[in-house]
Amino acid sequence: MLLAWPLLSGKRHQLIQTKQLFLSYLWFWCLAGSIGFGLFYSMISFSASFAPGWVVATTWQMTILASPLVLYVFGKKVPWRACLFTLIIFAGIAAVNLGQSDQVSLQELILGGFPVLVAAFAYPFGNQMLWEAQRKGIGFIPAINHELLNDPFSRILLLTLGTIPFWLILYMFIQPPAPSLGQATSTFLVALFSGVIATSLFLHARHLAANSYQIAAVDSLQSGEVLFSLIGEILFLGGVFPNLTGMGGIILTLTGLTFYMKAQTIKD
Repeated sequence: MLLAWPLLSGKRHQLIQTKQLFLSYLWFWCLAGSIGFGLFYSMISFSASFAPGWVVATTWQMTILASPLVLYVFGKKVPWRACLFTLIIFAGIAAVNLGQSDQVSLQELILGGFPVLVAAFAYPFGNQMLWEAQRKGIGFIPAINHELLNDPFSRILLLTLGTIPFWLILYMFIQPPAPSLGQATSTFLVALFSGVIATSLFLHARHLAANSYQIAAVDSLQSGEVLFSLIGEILFLGGVFPNLTGMGGIILTLTGLTFYMKAQTIKD
């Protein structure tokens, strides 16, 4: 996600402001970045080494259940409608998982699933820390009222810079070998499409959210990735088409998302 740096390279003044803002709240950016980006990406990467993409994508949908819990921790009231729609989506994701469960071993489900479960809570927690800081702050989270945070690339860059200590410590313990050319290419593509494009759009949508219902709705949209993951594996990797249970799960997921979109104007 440091690819966000070149996107700001033509704005020297903005880069200077980013540096100053980062140093002014160094501990906050390191903490929020390490939780929301560092812990999230490290757990996802670990899981990807042990389980198929659809297992990782499906288990990751626990984040739509984690989001209301995280909001509750931050003192936010989550409307019952949001909880109901979230449960519908989760039921659909669980059905997709159940429909494909005979294709993987128990070890793959555990090693590929549990770290993603950790990531599912870390990602909304780190993002919510940023959301609170952009407003009035809460508890140990400082109020950071700066126009720079209106720019999604600046927010990504600040959080990414905050992960540097996390990655250095992780590297010291794991000491991985240098990546191959193929791994470097794949990492670049993931960083571009996921780290820059998808994350900037996601954080921008979260920034526009005015209440806990809208935050939960934005977070729930992440459930769509399991559908794209299944489609991708079927089209490009020879994956098996979902059975009746899996298809029912897809329908439930789309139904829950539709309810969210139709009720998005409802206020807390």
